[in-house]
Amino acid sequence: MNPPPLKSALIGEFLGTALLVLLGDGVVASVVLLGKQADWIVITTGWGLAVALGVYLSGRLSGGHINPAVTLALAVRGQFPLGRVLPYWGAQVLGAFVGAMLVYVDYAEAFRAFEQAEGITRGAMAEGRLAGPAAGGAGVFFTAPAFGVTWRNVFSEALGTAVLLIGVRALSDRRNAHFRGYFEPLLNGLLVFSIGLSLGGLTGYAINPARDLGPRVAAMLLGWGPSAFRTHDFYFWVPIVGPLVGGVAGILLYDLVVHPHLLPEDEATPPGRVAA
Repeated sequence: MNPPPLKSALIGEFLGTALLVLLGDGVVASVVLLGKQADWIVITTGWGLAVALGVYLSGRLSGGHINPAVTLALAVRGQFPLGRVLPYWGAQVLGAFVGAMLVYVDYAEAFRAFEQAEGITRGAMAEGRLAGPAAGGAGVFFTAPAFGVTWRNVFSEALGTAVLLIGVRALSDRRNAHFRGYFEPLLNGLLVFSIGLSLGGLTGYAINPARDLGPRVAAMLLGWGPSAFRTHDFYFWVPIVGPLVGGVAGILLYDLVVHPHLLPEDEATPPGRVAA
């Protein structure tokens, strides 16, 4: 099947990632700045639904990657043209940046009220990290580690993204899953919801370089300045490298361990019927 025109695909990735971050960062803003239903389940639910809706929006235009780790993993396994990797990445990061800017425009008064109430100077750092509750509101935009052991943070991001790509492949592999059409994006959203609940606490489960980098650039321009990249001992590279490595590892693991042992699609046992 021929890939969609590049212009259409980039529009799809831009819009899908913008919607992902608008809804994902939006739920974090609601919890952090307004104290609405301050519960990890609320945040993970919001992000899971954001992923599903982002894929629904972009799926027919671009394949619904909305994540550089997904794009790279598919390219490594030969399912996506290498020449489109960088353009897709650019559209994804730009979409994430725009989504974050829209969140700020919507919540600008809440940011100012939060900082005033907490006595926070935007961008101020103490002991190598942004000062104040929830990183002074910057935590709305990008992730930060619960602990400072870098290699474990990289592992956590890589592990979460590996699980993501294993799940994405399992759901899209026609020899394995029997889902069609509108079910896959919803199940991908549930997959991200599950990863957030189980593996997200240590690093905030970026599992998507664009979702962290684009909003981090937005935060830098919105007054947090260089501290957006300097905070937590220059942690910013971890949610970029970890997901890219984990995504490739996850998809290759599925192709090595699971896919070769599946029956061809036309020979697969129908759902609900026990094979003889």
